[in-house]
Amino acid sequence: MIIVVTGTVGIDKKRYLEEVRALAATQGIDILVCSIGDMMYAEAPDLAAGRILDIPLKRLHNLRRSVMKDIIARSRTVEHLIVNTHATFRWRHGLFPAFDFDQIRQLAADMYVCMVDGVEALHVRLTEEHPIRHSLKDLLVWREEELLATEMMQRGTNEAAPFYCVARGVESPTTETFYRLAFEPHRKKAYLSFPMTHVMDQPGVVAEIGAFRTQMKEMFTCFDPADLEEAYLPCYAAEAIAAGKQQIEVTALGRRIRFDAREVLQIRGDINSQIYARDFALIDQSDMIISCVPGLSDGRAAISSGVERELQHAHEAGKDAYVVWTAPAGPSVFVTQTATKVFSGMDEAVAFFKTEYALAEM
Repeated sequence: MIIVVTGTVGIDKKRYLEEVRALAATQGIDILVCSIGDMMYAEAPDLAAGRILDIPLKRLHNLRRSVMKDIIARSRTVEHLIVNTHATFRWRHGLFPAFDFDQIRQLAADMYVCMVDGVEALHVRLTEEHPIRHSLKDLLVWREEELLATEMMQRGTNEAAPFYCVARGVESPTTETFYRLAFEPHRKKAYLSFPMTHVMDQPGVVAEIGAFRTQMKEMFTCFDPADLEEAYLPCYAAEAIAAGKQQIEVTALGRRIRFDAREVLQIRGDINSQIYARDFALIDQSDMIISCVPGLSDGRAAISSGVERELQHAHEAGKDAYVVWTAPAGPSVFVTQTATKVFSGMDEAVAFFKTEYALAEM
């Protein structure tokens, strides 16, 4: 198994992939992780840390090709290999590719993964660990460029190899998701759909959704939209400005950080458009969608336009669409006509999934 993993600077893929390697080791799977950046510095000891993108493009290109040549040779001697790299570079030279198609074809990867993370976490890591000046807009643009370039890398070399977008994770790293994608291909992939923003003030609903997410992740390889949640940022910013404040304060990676409220509002459209596109892409890379629709304190169903649209998208894409509907008021025809099956509770859903997908055997 050869896996190419990309992602922007600031995601800290190296630490994440080491956790994946350690998890695989507990299952008797030995993975060689090759980080192209580290190998380039090792081959050019005259370069100071963090300055590799300052060298002339010709030298950078030759250095990268030399390292990639070594990785291709090593790939023939190991059973499992993860290549930690970037699809693009953006520095004083501008935007340019971080790979060559001929070498990626020689590598013959079995899977491509582009890792993404929220702007809050990216901002913290870049501020503390990298001498890279950036705006919040920059982070969103870089993330989108890296995702598109990775998909082009995959399509231009081996369209048969799966390509996944994987969020690093907010509450906890998604290393188990990564491991399952690579080494448990028999396990079904599910996109988890549930209301988010408008239920945050109802602890009972939040707890029910949390239990749903936990139970589904025990059974399936799950893509969880809550692993990258940024929609709240513009809401906070609008509230701050309305209150006469210039900044908002949020928590990221255990740190309290401040953003300029007007800068956050300027990227509202970018955040919303990326959520829309990313969530649909996560559905497309899944085998099914599983939605949770709990009841609100007033008895109404906590179903959002986003959940309805996600169910419709999955239905139109020919995916199985399951709905766990625990609200007192029954689902509308727009749910029942697009859902493969509607469950009245978690116990019913879990029993069905264990039977339908032979989960007890896993």
